[in-house]
Amino acid sequence: MFFSQAGARPRMWEASPSEHKKWVEVFKACDEENKGYLSREDFKVAVVMLFGYKPSKIEADAVMSSVDPNTSGILLKEFLDIVRKKKEAQLYRNEIRHIFTAFDRHYRGYLTLEDFKKAFKQVAPKLSERIILEVFRATSILPFGYQLNVGKLSYEMIHVGQALDLDSWSLFP
Repeated sequence: MFFSQAGARPRMWEASPSEHKKWVEVFKACDEENKGYLSREDFKVAVVMLFGYKPSKIEADAVMSSVDPNTSGILLKEFLDIVRKKKEAQLYRNEIRHIFTAFDRHYRGYLTLEDFKKAFKQVAPKLSERIILEVFRATSILPFGYQLNVGKLSYEMIHVGQALDLDSWSLFP
């Protein structure tokens, strides 16, 4: 989507020493039997402890399928990498939400084309109005031509577009 062209993709993020220590402590607390790895259930408990939600079956399946098949679960190194990536994604969503909120001057929960144009004039004044219009239209249309809230662009639409990885449809080669 257009955010990747604007450089808003998640940057490689490093945990502070205290945060890293917390993650290791959570790993150890969830590895109750000192197996050296986390089972599926252990992982779910760890996510609840760190992020405050229970991961779905789909999320747990995805994580477990990425684990080295020669081990019985998620090793500490893998766990730390998974948590770092989840934290990066969380920070990125928060950053996008913050940017969206800054441009939603009327606190309506969506941007009109006029709001969108004003926002782009502030951050990219040399961008042509045609490109801005194309980005607005492309952002509010999902695969197979399904259009959401014609004339309005909500944070959820941006978030759904990111989840569907609409970067492959980018207007910018």
